Amino acid sequence: MKKTFLLLIVLFAFYSVKAQTQNETDANSYQKDNEIKLNLISPLLGAFEVGYERFLNKNSSLGISGFKVYEHSSNDDMNYYISPYYRYYFGKKYASGFFVEGFGMLTSIDGKKIYAADNVTYTEGKDVYDLALGAGFGWKLVTKKGLVFEANTGYGRLIFNAAKTDHDQVLKLGLSIGYRF
Repeated sequence: MKKTFLLLIVLFAFYSVKAQTQNETDANSYQKDNEIKLNLISPLLGAFEVGYERFLNKNSSLGISGFKVYEHSSNDDMNYYISPYYRYYFGKKYASGFFVEGFGMLTSIDGKKIYAADNVTYTEGKDVYDLALGAGFGWKLVTKKGLVFEANTGYGRLIFNAAKTDHDQVLKLGLSIGYRF
C-alpha cells in the first residue's frame, strides 16, 4: 500500500510539473524569435520597404531593413538604403511596447543639383553612396496569433560624403504590419 501511495504521489508530481510548463508556454505563445515586416507608408512615396528582426531576449533585438524607390519624382533624392539596427524594448510583454533604436544606414542619394543661369533647369551629379548613423524610437503591438503592428521614426546624419549631395541627413518613418514566427 505504501509503494502504491508513493507511486501515485510521484506520478502526480510529474503531471503537475508538465501542466505548469504547458500553461507557461500557452501564456507566452507570442514569444517567438523572428519577425518580418512591410512598411505601409513607403508605397505612398513610390517606394518599397521590408524588414527582418531577430530577438535576442525579452528586451532587445537586432534587425535589418531595406528600402528601394521604384517611382522617382522630381522631389525624390533617396534611391535605396540598407539599414541594420539594434532595439531596446521597455514593454512588459516579450519584445513589444515602446522601444528606442540605434541604426546604421548604407545609402544611395542623388548627387548635388547644379542649376543653370536661369535658376530653373539643373543637371544632377552622380549618385552618392554614404554611411549614416542615427537613432530613433517607436511602439510595437503584438497579438497572440503573431500579427505585428509597428510605428517608428528615426533621424540620422551622413558621415563621409555629405558635401557631395544636397542633403546631410536621413529620416526613417514607418507604419508597418508584419508577422512574428
